[in-house]
Amino acid sequence: MDLHLGDFRGKVLLLDFWTFCCINCLHVLDELRPVEEEFKDVLVTVGVHSPKFVHEADADALRAAVERYDVHHPVLDDPELTTWQAYAVKAWPTLVLVDPEGYVVHVAAGEGHAEALRRVIAQVVAEHGAKGTLHRGDGPYVPPPAVESELKFPAKVTVSAKSTLLVADTAHHRIVELDGESIVRAYGTGTRGRQDGTQPTFSEPSAVAVLPAKTAETVGYHLIVADTVNHLLRGINTDTGEVTTVAGTGEQWRNGPVEGPATEVDLTSPWDLVWWEPADGVVIAMAGNHTLGLFDPVANHISRFAGTTVEGLNDGPADQAFFAQTSGLAVDGDKLWLVDSETSALRWIDTDLTVHTAVGKGLFDFGHRDGKADQALLQHPLGVTVLADHSVAVADTYNGAIRRYDPGTSEVSTLATGLAEPSGAALVDGELVVVESAAHRLTRPVAKAHLVDGDAHQVRRPPTDIAAGILDLAVVFTPPPGQKLDDRWGPSTRLEVTSSPPELLTDGAGVSTDLTRKLTIAAGIPDGVLHVVAQAASCDDGTEHPACHLTRQDWGVPVRVTDSGAGRLPLVMGGLDEQH
Repeated sequence: MDLHLGDFRGKVLLLDFWTFCCINCLHVLDELRPVEEEFKDVLVTVGVHSPKFVHEADADALRAAVERYDVHHPVLDDPELTTWQAYAVKAWPTLVLVDPEGYVVHVAAGEGHAEALRRVIAQVVAEHGAKGTLHRGDGPYVPPPAVESELKFPAKVTVSAKSTLLVADTAHHRIVELDGESIVRAYGTGTRGRQDGTQPTFSEPSAVAVLPAKTAETVGYHLIVADTVNHLLRGINTDTGEVTTVAGTGEQWRNGPVEGPATEVDLTSPWDLVWWEPADGVVIAMAGNHTLGLFDPVANHISRFAGTTVEGLNDGPADQAFFAQTSGLAVDGDKLWLVDSETSALRWIDTDLTVHTAVGKGLFDFGHRDGKADQALLQHPLGVTVLADHSVAVADTYNGAIRRYDPGTSEVSTLATGLAEPSGAALVDGELVVVESAAHRLTRPVAKAHLVDGDAHQVRRPPTDIAAGILDLAVVFTPPPGQKLDDRWGPSTRLEVTSSPPELLTDGAGVSTDLTRKLTIAAGIPDGVLHVVAQAASCDDGTEHPACHLTRQDWGVPVRVTDSGAGRLPLVMGGLDEQH
């Protein structure tokens, strides 16, 4: 479909800058659905897909992602980031609201902007309805028909206690049990929802884990499901088929308790989970906030296991380590293996809770290269599986490959290529069964180890030029119409700043309650990344029982230090930067 900006004149236009690897972007897709429905006769949403990884620039991969994530608005393919740069975007996701006459009236980065959008859109509709410049009626987009298949974008596979295969049939919103090639049982009606009982519903479940028999007998369920879009863990009793909610509130964690009774603590996009005996519980890949959680089903308790919520690649003690959208977990005795998709990294945690990196260089480096681990590169891996010889198979998703890491030699090789977005695997009778997610199937590729000397890539997002010395950082946030900053229980805003490498900042790192800060940029370091995490709480103004909302965004801003670089760095979290 060939659409142009002029085709939307007279409508309120919402540009959603996203990329399909980004969990925060997927959160925003779900946040926008009710807004799009509420204003369907005046609002047109256009997704602007500005890719991070090479694979995401492939048009067929983008089409698959639009179907996978049930996107029901037109999507502009922006592989060279042309539109991204035209709107001076600095982060995924970013929302830009354009009025019926073509003027930008609101910009918001990050998540949690649904209520602000409602209020701004209502104002724009009232203004342009009175001026006669608003046109009501359906937009020009007609979605393509969906393709039916037995599995639909499956995510992970696990071997059951009966040696059958348990598959997270993600886009069919269910868990299926396979005996050979045949589905012998399904948990879930196939309809998106969060209903418990014997006719349960899920919302894009990503993984299933098997509990130890003794634990299962104690708690009354045998399987735990990462019910990703519902932000829940669900328990399945395989004897009765009954599903119960065992962890999470159904609300996405933004800021608040990370430890307590399991059904009273918010989760955020649990993507994978595995029982780890040394932790005496289920470790959860909490992709939505770059942490790992720990669920104790017997005590009915959940806690943070590792991570700080800062997105990055930082080893050391688990409570100080940085992760980046952890998407796969596997256990080999005293080692917990994991893959961080956004840093294209393979990592592990020891029983002393120290985090190590085997493969991976950071947020902006990726590729397909074998050899010594410190030179090897992956591209957005989503799965990891321990092999019989204690080596590790990685579902190297965006390279369409299965890779092998040998801890004894620190060598990386390629076992199979040409796979359609492999996202997980299981070892069955010594043979690797791989989930080919974009092909809607399980496959048993013939493993023939070989070496690939492929290209190294870096994220093509252009760096921001800054000068050495004092840099004025300003996170721009204006409360939505009718709201004010909420300081009833303390400061309403929070700002955390770190850098990679740490030496890039000689002053200004750390946490404060102001959204502006003077940073000191070191001379002699040519480039790096500023990690900025900001949040702001706002509430209705002048009402007895105000509705309150928390907005949160984290930026990884690539910077280049030059003599002519800027002395001010504005990052728009909500509103418009009045200085530009």
